[in-house]
Amino acid sequence: MAELLIEGLTKRYGAINAVEDVSLHVADGEFVTLLGPSGCGKSTTLAAVAGLDRADQGRIAVGGTVYFDAARGIYLPPEARGCGLVFQSYALWPHMTVAENVGFPLTLRKVARAELRRRVEEVLALVEMERFAARYPHELSGGQQQRVALARTLVYQPAILLLDEPLSNLDAKLRDRARAWLGALRTRLKLTTIYVTHDQIEALSLSDRVVVMNGGRIAQIGPPQEIYEHPADPFVADFIGTTNFVPARLLADVAGGGRAQLELADGQRLEAHSERPARAGSRVTLAYRPEHMLPATAAMPEGSVLRTRITSRAYVGGLWQVGLDLAGSPLRLEARQPPMGDEFSLWLPHAGGILFPGAADVAA
Repeated sequence: MAELLIEGLTKRYGAINAVEDVSLHVADGEFVTLLGPSGCGKSTTLAAVAGLDRADQGRIAVGGTVYFDAARGIYLPPEARGCGLVFQSYALWPHMTVAENVGFPLTLRKVARAELRRRVEEVLALVEMERFAARYPHELSGGQQQRVALARTLVYQPAILLLDEPLSNLDAKLRDRARAWLGALRTRLKLTTIYVTHDQIEALSLSDRVVVMNGGRIAQIGPPQEIYEHPADPFVADFIGTTNFVPARLLADVAGGGRAQLELADGQRLEAHSERPARAGSRVTLAYRPEHMLPATAAMPEGSVLRTRITSRAYVGGLWQVGLDLAGSPLRLEARQPPMGDEFSLWLPHAGGILFPGAADVAA
């Protein structure tokens, strides 16, 4: 195992910076996920680490080996880097059995037959595929093929493991099972891993830390709970989970860690905790997760009660997703029972929201 160090990584395609000044330290044995929408630079960063794409600037080192250093003109080819790489496509040889597919990297490295057999058996047991050693890829399910592709990577004992959306070709239920299996495997392996995905559930459930990327840059780095509960900006809040955004005006100066007095577009007022200082009269955006909003009752804890209009109701199994309009802003509430009528009293806790300066620029 080894630590990974990325410093000032930049990759351009013509006038477009696919990755711009990305720096990241991954500790020995750490599982870090690069998360973001398509085109954010996560796969380009992974390709630069693997050596499949040569960056324009920056430095990449694993342990004591420098993979890439633009300033010094160092560039190791992929085969010299010792990285284990698993793509979306499993790329198994159709004419080879499972055991032959897994052992192929060792055959290329001219490993002795007895050692090859021992390592193939060992890694197939690790991914719980030893019973399928004599089968061919077309006789396996998608999840089983994914395990074989991972075993083929692990068999030559890579310095670091690079996974580029390895579960994306699986259906929803199989993907859930594969995610649980992969989570258990990562705990056993303790192999330094970079995992690329656009799936927030995968990122939150598997990672020691999550790196949220946007426009080729790192928007935020942190443990999954920190990323979810304390997003750095509206983009991160919107991309991780479901977030409701409400524009408002600040009525009085507020210091960081204080309670802000806010006015909505329709004149309704509310209070919210603010971690950042802000000036009276400034425009702000209040963000709430659906689980923090509740139907107002007579015995609610400290918070604000606001008038809203119901725009939709949808049963999603165990919960109702209720569309609301608050001062012209669309919200989504999750409720055990569907609210009746057209009007709705909504309770927002003083400490449950996140206040961002300015107007939130998020996808509709």
